[in-house]
Amino acid sequence: MNPSTNLAGRLLVAAPGTGGDVFHRGVVLVLHHDEDGAHGLVLNKPIEADVSTVLPAWQEHVVAPGRLFQGGPVGLDTALGLVRLEHDDAGEALGILPLFDRIGVIDLDAPPEIVVPHVSAVRVFAGYSGWSSGQLEDELEAGAWFVVDARPGDPFVPVPEIVWSMVLRRAGGTLAWLATYPEDPRLN
Repeated sequence: MNPSTNLAGRLLVAAPGTGGDVFHRGVVLVLHHDEDGAHGLVLNKPIEADVSTVLPAWQEHVVAPGRLFQGGPVGLDTALGLVRLEHDDAGEALGILPLFDRIGVIDLDAPPEIVVPHVSAVRVFAGYSGWSSGQLEDELEAGAWFVVDARPGDPFVPVPEIVWSMVLRRAGGTLAWLATYPEDPRLN
């Protein structure tokens, strides 16, 4: 993989027709990408469970809608906390690992009182999305994903159902046109 193609910090937006419940109209924030593969979190798939069902101490600190999100099909028995850092130096706080653009991950075993003063938004994900070496590149070449620049607020949109069309619209051009693509084009 060419270093200039590192997608960490960018969004993968599922093309119409990209299948599966998790990836259908999914928007994935790529957390890590190198020659060994990639992993990220689907930003717009809340599940019917409050954070309190698995991490009661964190429920009052997560942003709307206050639900767990399915980060992907891998490791559904694990939880990952994604945060927007309040300040550039917030990564010096215990329990926070900064990634890029004031986005970081947190240690969900840390007491919320240690982490929360340093962040402006928290979202908790069950599972993650993962690709082995070359797999994501193959999916990109096949047209399954569009690569779009991320903004720091993207992982924390309070109405996750609008994220797919919101990101496509702001990308402009042909992608903006796809934002209105019907759920079932046969009914158009």
